[in-house]
Amino acid sequence: MKVLVVDDSALDRRVAGKIVSRREGYQVVYAEDGEAALARIAEDRPDVVLTDLLMPKLTGLELVEQVRRRWADLPVILMTAHGSEETAVAALRKGAASYVPKRNLATVLLDTLESIAALAPSPRAPSELKESRLTLEEAFALDDDPEALNRLLTHLETQLAVMEICDETSQIQVAVALREALVNAVYHGNLDLDSSLKEQRGGAWQRAVEERRQTAPYRDRRVRVEARHERGQSVTYTITDEGRGFDVASLPDPTDPSNLEKVHGRGLMLIRTFMDEVEHNERGNAITMVKRAGSSLSLPPDSC
Repeated sequence: MKVLVVDDSALDRRVAGKIVSRREGYQVVYAEDGEAALARIAEDRPDVVLTDLLMPKLTGLELVEQVRRRWADLPVILMTAHGSEETAVAALRKGAASYVPKRNLATVLLDTLESIAALAPSPRAPSELKESRLTLEEAFALDDDPEALNRLLTHLETQLAVMEICDETSQIQVAVALREALVNAVYHGNLDLDSSLKEQRGGAWQRAVEERRQTAPYRDRRVRVEARHERGQSVTYTITDEGRGFDVASLPDPTDPSNLEKVHGRGLMLIRTFMDEVEHNERGNAITMVKRAGSSLSLPPDSC
């Protein structure tokens, strides 16, 4: 995967690029500001853009708008810093796919890139039968296999495109919201793992995952996923795990931009930003998310 790192700080560019290059198969290219990034994308398109927000010439927010206008299926990930929270929320609403706090790059960046890489490619051309389908209801039972999760995401993203619910940029955002909800259900719900393990060194998170995958009752739990598409109107997803649930009120308020820098609750921040309606059940082990047609995030007036 080719990652374009955009930052006017040479030091910050090198730090982000060094983290990205740790993962085998990831290629890093650089741009020193938004204008240079647009030229780089036009010349040799990357698979994902990782950009700072506060830059001269063309800001990260303006870069998000330009990318959405010209390359709607190219995901943009924001690097946020203290003082840029309001701009970051605006950029997410304009079409960015995700964000990573700069102070947490070492622990969050690679996982975020991998989640974006796992999203479905452009859907295959639909058959005549699919084009005539008005509604589609499906239900799935998912275990803790990451490959099964990726296959389901690919399938659901394809159906989202086929049923003409939203544009390409919003399809990426819905897929990000879906992945966050599924990851929460599998790892924090069924496997009952705490996010703080990810911040510990020495592979504490992965060891805990492997241990619980082989231990009752965690290994026997399933995630139920229900999807209802109405062509050209809306899609509703309900994701239910078999864990003990959690107190949703205990999470940082995802509508408060100051909480953008907190790793805990980051997934819910993305879900509530990208979906039109989000509800949890009383127990906290089920989430229902709705995306409506016509609610795609707006482009600036000169984009037409």
